[in-house]
Amino acid sequence: MPAGSELPELPQTYRPFGPRMAAMVFGALLVGAFAWLWMTFDQQTKDSVGFLQKATVIGFVLLGLALLNALARSRVVATAQGLTVVNGYRTRSYEWAEVIALRMPVGAPWPSLDISDGTTVPVMGIHASDGARAKHAVLALKALVAARSG
Repeated sequence: MPAGSELPELPQTYRPFGPRMAAMVFGALLVGAFAWLWMTFDQQTKDSVGFLQKATVIGFVLLGLALLNALARSRVVATAQGLTVVNGYRTRSYEWAEVIALRMPVGAPWPSLDISDGTTVPVMGIHASDGARAKHAVLALKALVAARSG
């Protein structure tokens, strides 16, 4: 955090802006492109497409939407009790005493948490692609880790 500033109030949630916007745009484009493609087929082509072929295409579209949703739902929540890290569909919770440090090397796409059991956990809720917003979030979260970790 910049010199002289205070710790953020808790609870504090950090979410990536760019990946969330990209997920919404690409999700809409994915659904829209397949809907437009289907509407442009003539009736003979539509009639020749079988149930399994339709189900396969719909399945791939739903898989794409599920992957985009996983990217968009990533976040990190700091509370008085600790940190909750949501990466895709996996949620991990840590007490402050378990968190050793937050690191974001130059060129890394997102920061990572060093945990007391020797593991490292990616924090996809902060994306380097967000620029100054990500830098501010990393500095604030580093300050919280330094102030609250044992």
